[in-house]
Amino acid sequence: MDSATFNINPETFQTEVIERSNSLPVFVLFWAEQVPPSVQTKTVLENLMVQYAGKAVLALSDVGTDQTLAQHLQVQGLPSLRIVHQGKIVDQIDGPAEEEQLRTLLDTLTQSSTEALKGQLDDYIASGDYATAVTILQESVNEEPKNQAFRVELADVLILKGDLDDARTVLASVPEDTKDRDRPQSRLEFVEEAAGFAAADDLLAKLASDADNLELKYQLCVQLVATNDCEGALIQAMDILRSDREFRDDIGRLTMIRIFALLGKGNELATAYRRKMFQFMH
Repeated sequence: MDSATFNINPETFQTEVIERSNSLPVFVLFWAEQVPPSVQTKTVLENLMVQYAGKAVLALSDVGTDQTLAQHLQVQGLPSLRIVHQGKIVDQIDGPAEEEQLRTLLDTLTQSSTEALKGQLDDYIASGDYATAVTILQESVNEEPKNQAFRVELADVLILKGDLDDARTVLASVPEDTKDRDRPQSRLEFVEEAAGFAAADDLLAKLASDADNLELKYQLCVQLVATNDCEGALIQAMDILRSDREFRDDIGRLTMIRIFALLGKGNELATAYRRKMFQFMH
C-alpha cells in the first residue's frame, strides 16, 4: 500500500484523519471486499493518490471488518466517501464515483490560490478582456500582498493590456529570483523591441513583394509576439531558422527559444514547435 493510502479504525480516526486534515485533504473511503463497486472506487482513488502525491491522502475503512466508523458517520451504503479538510467534512459522495469526478474534486481541493486564479484568468485573456483580468489580479494582490506569483501574473497581463509603465512598476517590486518572473520580463522586452519596428500590417505588405527578406520576417515575428500571436511568430522564426542559421547569429532559433519560455512548460504549441526545431537541426 502506498504511503498516501492507509487503513483507519475508530482508535486512529482522530490522529490519522482529523489532525492530519489540518495540513491536507483526507479522503475517507468506506468500502468492503464483498461490494465490487466499492473495490473499484478504492482502486481508482489509490491510483489518484499516487498521481497527486503529497497533496492529499486516502484513509480506508473496511466496513466488512469493522462497522463502527461507518455507523458513527451515518454511512448508508457502499462505496461512501467523506472528504475531511481543516478538521471538517467538506464534501461527500455516496455510491460509485467516476475517475473524472474524483479528479475534479482533487483539483478543487489541492490547487494553490495561484493555480486556481490562473485557470480563471485564462478565459479572460483568451477573449482579450485584459481589463477584467487586471481587476481580478489587483484584488488578489491586495488580499495576498506577499504572494509574488500574483504580481508576476499582474505584470504579464498589464503588458498584454498595453500599460507598460504600470507593468514595469509591478515587475520592479518582484524579486528577480521569483518563479516565472522571466515571463513578463521577456514579454516586455519583445514589446519594447517591437516599438522600433513598423506595424505588422505594413511588414506583411512589404513581405508580399520581398518574401525572402529575413530582416522583415524577424521584425514581423517580434511584432506578432508583442500582440500575443505566438503561433504566427513561431512560423516566422522557423522560416528564418530554415533559411539561414547565420542570420543575426542564429536569431531564428534563439527567438524560438525565447517564445517557448514565454509560453511556459507543457504548452502544446511550444512542444509542437520545439519538436519541429529539433527535427530540422538533427
